[in-house]
Amino acid sequence: MKSFQQKRGFRNIINSRPVLVFLGILVLIFAWGVVGFMGKMQITIENRKTVENKMAELRKEKDKLSSDISKLKTESGVEESIRDKFGLAKEGEGKIIVIEDKNPPEVPKQEPRGFFSFFTNLFK
Repeated sequence: MKSFQQKRGFRNIINSRPVLVFLGILVLIFAWGVVGFMGKMQITIENRKTVENKMAELRKEKDKLSSDISKLKTESGVEESIRDKFGLAKEGEGKIIVIEDKNPPEVPKQEPRGFFSFFTNLFK
């Protein structure tokens, strides 16, 4: 009977208000930590997507640069690169240079088309 009363005393201590308030505060602290962790996890997911997109772009750029390097290893690739950069031509080839017209043609100004402009144009 004495062990039963000892167990009952332990239950009374656990069920007392100060202990229950302490445990409730402890649960709230843990819940707050979990909510903060979930927010950080969401930010991490967004950062991961950004980094994956950046990696895909870098892979594309790497493939392009690799193809450019392999192109420059050939004689025709070197010749094409020199022609593009320096505007050179072979012997016997002609070169055409296109120059933009600095004075664009004048566009006639259109009069507004409203109800009254119809009548004014009718009597002109």
